Formats: sequence, C-alpha cells, structure tokens
Amino acid sequence: MNKQEKLIQQILSGTSDANISFSALCQLLLNIGFKERIKGDHHILTKEGIDEILNLQPLKSKAKRYQVKQVRNVFLKYKIGDKL
Repeated sequence: MNKQEKLIQQILSGTSDANISFSALCQLLLNIGFKERIKGDHHILTKEGIDEILNLQPLKSKAKRYQVKQVRNVFLKYKIGDKL
C-alpha cells in the first residue's frame, strides 16, 4: 500500500481528521484529477462530474477537521476511494 492509498484509508476511517497534512491532502486531490485554484490561503478544488466545490485552508501545517470530513463525504458519495 503506497502513501496515497494510506492517506485515503485514513480519510475514510475518520479516526484522525485532525492529523491529516494539508499539503498531502491537496496533493492527493490533485493526483486524482481535481483542478486547483488558489486565492490567498484558500485552495479551491473542483473536478468535472463532481458537483461539490472543496474550499480548503490550512491550519498551520494540517488540514482543518471539518474540511477533511467534507472530503470524506465527497469520496463516499462518488466512491472515489473504491476506484483507486
């Protein structure tokens, strides 16, 4: 299992939302086809075929807990973790 698969499992498990690295989360989303637009510290991620727009901001070097939950909900709704 590579780092990307481990991160997906960590996100989907929901047990350590406060310990997800912001840069790793953004890189994961870019690797699975999301497009990123940056305005200030807001990283706005979109993907064709996905209605939700993910607006992520770092909390020091970590992703915000509620934003990891939003990413998890998108993964579950569109079965993104199953495709990798």
